[in-house]
Order: sequence, then structure tokens, then C-alpha cells
Amino acid sequence: MKYIKLFSSALVLFSSVFTFAQKDTIQYVKKDSVKEKFSISGYLDSYYFTNLNRPTSMDNMGRSGVGRGFDRKVDQFNLGMVQTQFKFSNAKSEAMADLAFGPSAQYGNYGNLPNTVSPSTGYKIGYDIVSGIVIKQAYFKYNFTDKFSMTAGQFGTHIGYEYIDAPLNFHYSINHTFNSGIPFYHTGIKANYTINKAWSLMAGVVNGFDHLDDNNRAKGIIGQVAFTPKDGVALFFNYITTNEANADSLGNTPKANFTVYDLNGSWQVTDKFMLGFWGMIGSQYGAVGAPGVWTPIDGITTKKGYWGGVNIYTNWKFNDVFTLGLRSEYFDNKQGVRGIRNFDAVANKTIGADVYTFTLTGNIALADGHILLKPEVRFDQWSKVKGIGNENSQQFLDKDGKYSKSNQTTLGLAMIYKW
Repeated sequence: MKYIKLFSSALVLFSSVFTFAQKDTIQYVKKDSVKEKFSISGYLDSYYFTNLNRPTSMDNMGRSGVGRGFDRKVDQFNLGMVQTQFKFSNAKSEAMADLAFGPSAQYGNYGNLPNTVSPSTGYKIGYDIVSGIVIKQAYFKYNFTDKFSMTAGQFGTHIGYEYIDAPLNFHYSINHTFNSGIPFYHTGIKANYTINKAWSLMAGVVNGFDHLDDNNRAKGIIGQVAFTPKDGVALFFNYITTNEANADSLGNTPKANFTVYDLNGSWQVTDKFMLGFWGMIGSQYGAVGAPGVWTPIDGITTKKGYWGGVNIYTNWKFNDVFTLGLRSEYFDNKQGVRGIRNFDAVANKTIGADVYTFTLTGNIALADGHILLKPEVRFDQWSKVKGIGNENSQQFLDKDGKYSKSNQTTLGLAMIYKW
């Protein structure tokens, strides 16, 4: 597959991921000189984008419904997310409560719906406690030694190069590899061990990925190997394997498997130039549920299907105020296992798809870095549905309400305030 070749050829690039420090807002020292810290941080973001296709739907989602992750609407001002993180730590422990509100918080809490009542059965659907959906992360960590710690609760996924949080990403729009290729978060327990200054390990047991409730009795295994040989250079190998099939009426878990291998990192080549990489390969055998059932396009769950993505990132810092970055992506879902899908009107069936994206983003830092303005231009080219009769069965809507476009270009501005 194309992305495997790109994946292997790009391994020579690697590198160091971004680290993000949070500034403590409150700090006090006990009499025994053991420092305890309490901090409140967060951000809010909004955006205005336009789509050159002028889609009648006024969104970027396309026929598949996964044309974009968070920046979904066009030609209107939109709120993204309002986040507040409460963090407490001392010499032996740390606790984090990360609360998020707004459209992007809802999209990031994938698959979880507030409580509603089915009109046909009268039974409740979703979750009785809506407040559970606003919890983006909630965990605590205990440091057994300087090298070994354990964390329990709900935490963001370790997989991937990009994040749900807008200030942590250089680009405002998230890529398809993140949106359609990997989990968003996990609930469970994990252990971290630092071997030395260059090497560290993480392993854990989780319910699986995403969703507030587990849909079966199976548990997933997660892991990470981190290599940071020097400042500005780091490499991360990540892993998850789990069974996400819905349990049957007797509570038995069907045979299934969901696995992702992930490699990412970046290299701060000079003070001004950064080079990054992210590649992942995923496979699925059986169904992915919770809620509903997610199966390959052919409906066959007795064979293994694959998907994958490759991304290259380059950033150039012109000065302390302005940085410009380019992200190039290829995402392959030709086997139709994930959400990147087209529709063949002639054959009257859903088919797999692949997509190339190029995103050029500027970062303008104002007010000592509290305000981030991100002008962005993005081009998405989906595989074209071929054949006479499929002229209006492409991925994206046009100004006449027809699915005549296999690509879309968006441009606009994201506005972020962080504290």
C-alpha cells in the first residue's frame, strides 16, 4: 500500500514532539517544605471559514459525514470549545479534571449522547447524567518512585501526533488520520517507567477506546515506547489492541479485534525550522460497536480489514510573533473499514476511499502568547467515483446541491485565547 512505502521511507526524519507547559496560577508551600501546586488553565476558540465549493449544506462534512473533525461549519462564526483544566500536584501525586464545553467538546466525546427517549419503545437512549459528557479527562497519578508511576481514570489517547485541544496543535483543522484513524480517549489504568534520560515505557489496561460505558467485558491493552536522545529530538511508538464488538443478549463478547500501530515524532532542526512525521496502520476484525455496530462496507466481519495514514509536518518560525507551517497527508481507507467512504450510484453501494490533504497554517501569537490567530488554507482531494452516471455521486456538495465535487478548498481564520 502507498502509505506503507511512505511510512518506511520517512522514518529517517524523526524527531521531537511538542511539549506544552502549563503555568501555575496558585502555589503554596506547607511547613514541611513539600510543595503543593494547584493550577487552573484552559482555552476558548472560535473560527470563521468559507468553502470555495459553496456547498448548499453550509458545512465541510461531505457525503460520508467525516469530511472534517471540528471545523464543520462554513460562512458563519462558530464557537469551538471552552476548556478548563484543574490540576493539583505534590511530590508523590497528581490529579487532573479537564472539563470541556461546546461543539468541539461534543465531537471529541465521540459516540456519547445525552439522554433521550425512543419514540417507538419509550425506553431511554444515551446517558442519564449529561455532565458525564463534559468530562474530557479525569485522572490521578501516584509516583511510587522518581522513575515509576501509575495513572487511573479517563485520559486522552497516547496515540498520534495531534490533539483535540486547539492550542496544542499547530494546525487548527485536525487531519483525517486523527479524525478517522485512531481513538480519542481511554478509561482505565496505565503505568509509566523511565529507564533513563533517553528511554521510557508505558503500558496499560483500558475498557477500549472512546464511549463512557464499556460495551463488553473485554479489555484493551495499550503501550508506548518513547525515545528522546537529546533536546529537540524524540520518537514515539504507540500501540493499542482491543475487542470493541457489542456484547450479545447474554452478555457474551463476540470474537473481534481492533489494533493500531503508530509512530510519530519531530526534529527541531534549527531554532527556526521543525520537521515532523506521523504514520499509523490500523486493522479491524469483527465489528466495532458502542453505540451501534460499525462494520466494513461489504458487511463481512470474518476477515481483517486495514487502513492507514502518513503525515509530514514542516514549520518555519519567522520571528516570535509569526510561524508558518505545512501539513501533507495521505489517508487510505480503500477497504472501507473506517468512515472515509464514497458512494457508487451506478452500483448502488458504498465504497472505500482514500484522500490527500494539504494544510497551510500561520500562527500569530499576541498578548504574550495568550492570543493565537491561525489563518489557514486547506485542500482535500478524495478519490473520484468513476463511471458514467456517477458525475453527481462524488464526495462534496456544490452550490446547486449536487454531489459533483471530489475535492474541497477551505480558507479562514481560527481565533484562540488560552490561559
